[in-house]
Amino acid sequence: MSFAKIAVPAMILLAAGGCSRTGDIDSSGGGAGITAVRSACPRVGVPAATGDVTLFDPANSREAQAIDVVANITNMVSTCDDAGEQVVTNVTFDVFARRRDAGPARDVTLPYFIAVVRGGSSVTAKRISHVTLHFDAGQIRASTTGQASSSVSRAAATLPDEVRKRLNRKRKAGEEAAAMDPLADPAIRTAVASASFEALVGFQLTEDQLKYNATR
Repeated sequence: MSFAKIAVPAMILLAAGGCSRTGDIDSSGGGAGITAVRSACPRVGVPAATGDVTLFDPANSREAQAIDVVANITNMVSTCDDAGEQVVTNVTFDVFARRRDAGPARDVTLPYFIAVVRGGSSVTAKRISHVTLHFDAGQIRASTTGQASSSVSRAAATLPDEVRKRLNRKRKAGEEAAAMDPLADPAIRTAVASASFEALVGFQLTEDQLKYNATR
């Protein structure tokens, strides 16, 4: 399963004034510098093409009239506790589903995952759970709530001192170094990526389901 990559510069939020942009220099107070605001908490999201799932009946058909159940993940909310040695993230979300036929009562169980991704591409941990949707008799809609959690070592999510110093170094307007973005240095960019984590939640899809989502 391939996960959507998030650009490394997006992991660093530069706070240099309300209208500042990446690369701007703060010259207030007679000096210049960039303040890097960064949290050890992972970014939370849904990987591309895994936020919804379609079940077919018959299972080997991909015709529109064969669509049996469609479900999607939405309303994702996360909390993060980064006070200890482990940074713990708890995620809750809703699953809404619709079935083709308003028939008898029916339960549909769907697998989902939470994966910890480091540096935008390396999956360091993954856990699979299930949610069950209950369709009442005569109803075509159902919903339920899912939850997941992840933990990341605080040490792994912390930038080395030398990297933090480079990112936070005072830069005076007019100097050559002031025009250089620290993230342009491959070593700095790699260190930032290595300490950046994501907690990604999505449906655990088969290869056929993933292909359907990606190509429909």
